Amino acid sequence: MAYKIDPELCAGCGTCIGECPVGAISEGDVYTIDPELCTECGACASVCPVEAISLE
Repeated sequence: MAYKIDPELCAGCGTCIGECPVGAISEGDVYTIDPELCTECGACASVCPVEAISLE
C-alpha cells in the first residue's frame, strides 16, 4: 500500500511536497508519489485542500 495522487483532482498547489518527510512526492504536470519511498504516514493527505490523495 502507498498513497496515490488522483491526477483528475490534483490542483497542482504543491502543499503536499513540503509535508512529505521522506521526499516521496515529485512535482510535474501531474504530481506523483513514489510507492517505494512512501511510508504511509498520511501527512500529504491531511494537508491536501482538494482531497486528491488517498491510500492505493
